[in-house]
Formats: sequence, structure tokens, C-alpha cells
Amino acid sequence: MNQTEHAECDRLSDYINLLLPALEQFNRFDRPDSAGPEHAKWQRLLDQPLPETGQGIDAVLSDLNKIIIPNGVRNGAPGFAGWVQTAPTTSGTIASLAGTVSGVHRYFVTSYNFLETVALRWLCELLGIGAKFQGLFVSGGSVANLVALGAARQHAFEQLGFDPARDGMPETLRCRIYVSSEAHHSIFRAAGILGIGRSNVSRIPVDSEMRIDLAALEAALDRDTAAKIVPIALVANAGTTNTGAVDPISQMAAIARRRKVWLHIDGAYGLFGRLDSRVSALFDGVEEADSVAVDPHKWLAAPVGSGVVFVRDGALQERAFTMEPADYVEGTMVKGEIKSTFDSVGEDYLQIGPEMTAPSRGVAVWAILKEIGVAGMRKRVVQHCSFARHVFELASTDERLEALNRPTLSICCFRYRAPGASDVSLDDLNAEIAQRLRREGIVPSTTRVAHKYAIRPCFINPRTSLANVERMIERTRAIGDALTKGG
Repeated sequence: MNQTEHAECDRLSDYINLLLPALEQFNRFDRPDSAGPEHAKWQRLLDQPLPETGQGIDAVLSDLNKIIIPNGVRNGAPGFAGWVQTAPTTSGTIASLAGTVSGVHRYFVTSYNFLETVALRWLCELLGIGAKFQGLFVSGGSVANLVALGAARQHAFEQLGFDPARDGMPETLRCRIYVSSEAHHSIFRAAGILGIGRSNVSRIPVDSEMRIDLAALEAALDRDTAAKIVPIALVANAGTTNTGAVDPISQMAAIARRRKVWLHIDGAYGLFGRLDSRVSALFDGVEEADSVAVDPHKWLAAPVGSGVVFVRDGALQERAFTMEPADYVEGTMVKGEIKSTFDSVGEDYLQIGPEMTAPSRGVAVWAILKEIGVAGMRKRVVQHCSFARHVFELASTDERLEALNRPTLSICCFRYRAPGASDVSLDDLNAEIAQRLRREGIVPSTTRVAHKYAIRPCFINPRTSLANVERMIERTRAIGDALTKGG
């Protein structure tokens, strides 16, 4: 060890082995959740002054084992079906660890750099996107939507003779993005970052199945065209986060082609639903989009920080995100035969997104798909969509439960109802039920459907079983019965 350096740089296997028992214990999820109920205790232990003199790696290991790991995020527990989250499976975890050690970022001529490209190609094949799209790993769906809409903005203004990435947004022109009222809020943030403006994202009403109303979309486009407002993009949901609704993608693609407007597919959660033959036809038209977003860290259960954006026109994407030249980058790349890892940047993703230094994300996606293949992922998706349908059946046949949406994918919203109760009192009742479920380790999230407060399980967790699904329904009914009887 370098005697002038205070950090331990060796004995990796020794320290990992000392950490593994605590990680294995956590992943069994057989102990009560202590992070919430005991947060004051463990926060006090961790909230210490910055040390002037380091305490050594053994002190770090002790805190990790005794305080930090036991109070971690339990979104891999079998009863967790909240938001659109889950914990990574084992192959993705170990591949991510390997990348942390020997593939610290995605550049230069290394196996990790090449696996970015392989994993992107595999995802294209798995999801039926098409081989001609330029793929890019990013940190998640929010950044994927940002990159896609940045490319869309570039496209729209280039048609009018402007280069917004180089020169900024033209002051004389207004522009608009068109989304359904169920669109993810990251679309609005992207509009703000890109200088389009959150108020210039037009919310189009939805139909009874929570899909964008095409007639209302066409009417909005007509009004804005007459007002000389520049259309930047239509955004189609391939599985909304609220209910899993899938917009009429092929019809939106036809509208986009006819009006020469960019079509972006936000499939961060739901695009993997294309693997379920019962609903696969809903995704027809995805291959006609100009850009597509998908999150492997959702249904594929890759480590968090694994989002992907696919853009049909890679050259346009580069014009939208290219960096100005820098001697310390361009001057180090060798022309000709590569004799060192560092003679080339490798598969080049530097110019097509907002990140320069970025971790190697493709290795985890590669590992998961190599482990389970298309068949394994299809089985998972079909099972999770079936879980949502089972919730719908159970809620629809129970006099004290009410299904609030017929599931398209793996989300089914429902609520407990009491005879004679108003929607306002049912909102409060169901909020209390959801809180009590969480205390028991049963974790759906909540939302509103048609203004009604809903308990919202979203099944993407590989560890969830049918028994967990049925227990959620049983406990919802039991807690609701107890509360309405004063229990």
C-alpha cells in the first residue's frame, strides 16, 4: 500500500466478504422494517461531524454492517409493489459491482465500453424498436425524455433555419409539446430545461380508458398551427405511471407523419409490456417513432441509474448535444492501429447526450438478459400483468372493494368502500388503509383515478408472488372492515 495515502486501495475481497453477510441478511427481508420506525435513532448515529482524522476502513465497515445496510431501501421485499420501482436481481448487482471496480466508466477500448453497444442492440431486439435507432444509456427515464425532446427541439427548429443547440431559442417563435393529461411530469421538467417552457406543454384530455383523445389532439394542433406556434413533439405514453394506459401509438404515428411532427414514445415503465401477447398489439407503431425512452431499472430489474433513449436520427441527436472541441480530449486519440486501451474513446457516446463521464451501465443489462433471455423476461411480464388482472377480479367481486381501472399492463388501482360513505370520507379511509398496509410490509403506492383516491399496486418486482398479491387484497379488506367498525 502507498504509505502516503490514507485510503485503503487493496484487500477488496477481504472487505467485500466482511460485508456480504449483512447484505444477504437484508435481502432475505425476514425482519421488520426498522428504517422508518427507528429513523431518529440511526440518523443520530450517522449525523456526526466531519472527521479531521480518519477513523479507518474498519470503522466504515462497522457502520455499514450495523447501521446503514439494515436501514436500507426495502423495495425488493416481496410485498413491495409501489410506484414503478424494484431492487435489482443478483446478476445485475454483481455485474454492476464488476463495473464499479474494473469498468469505472463507459469509455476507452474495454469490454464495458463494447457492452454498452451490445446491450443497446439487445434491448432494440427485445422491444421491437428497430436496429436503425441510435441508443444511449442515461441515468433514467427523466434524462431519456430530456435527450429525446432535445433532439425533437433541434429537428423542429432546423426545419425553420435555426440551430437552437448552437445559438439558443429564437425569441420570435413560440413552440409546443403535446402530451396527454396522464403524461409523466418529467416531460414538463425537460421542457423547462430546454427553454421550451413548462407552460408550453399542452395537456390533451384522455378518454374513458385514460388514453389521449385523438380528436382533442388534432384540434389543439389545428389551433396552434393557425397561431403559428411551432410543434416540437407529440408524446405517446407506452404505459402511464398512473394506470398503465397505452396511448393509441399507431394512430399518433400517422398524425405525426401527416403533420411532419416528431413522435416520442415514453415507454420508461410500460414498453416491456410488449412482450405480453395479450396486449402486444397496443404497441404497434413504436418502430415508427422518432425517439423512444425505456428504463431497464424498472421492469428488467437492473440497478437504478439504467435508463435508455433511442433516437432514429443519430446525426441530428449529435447536433443537439455535441460538445465544443477540447484539446485534452481530441488531442489524445490515436489515428490508426490501437495498441493501448487509451488510444481511442471506443464506442463513442460522448456527443449524443448531456453526460460526459458516465458509469458503464450496459454491463448490468447485458448480464440480466444473458441470464434470463427473452423467454425469462416474457414470463415475468406476463406474470405481473396477470397479477394486476387478478387484483381487478378480486376487487370487482368483493362488495367492499372497488376496482378503479381495468388493467392494461401490471397496474390495477382499487379502493375500499363503505356503504353510504362520500368520496371525501373514502379518500381519508383509503389513505389510512394504505398507511397501515405499509406498516405490515405490504407496500402499494397511491394515486387518484377519476378524482378518487386509489390504492395502486404496480407489479414489476421479481420477488413478488401470487400469495403476496392476494395478501394485499385480504389485508385491505380486513383493515377497511376494522376501521369502519371503529377498529
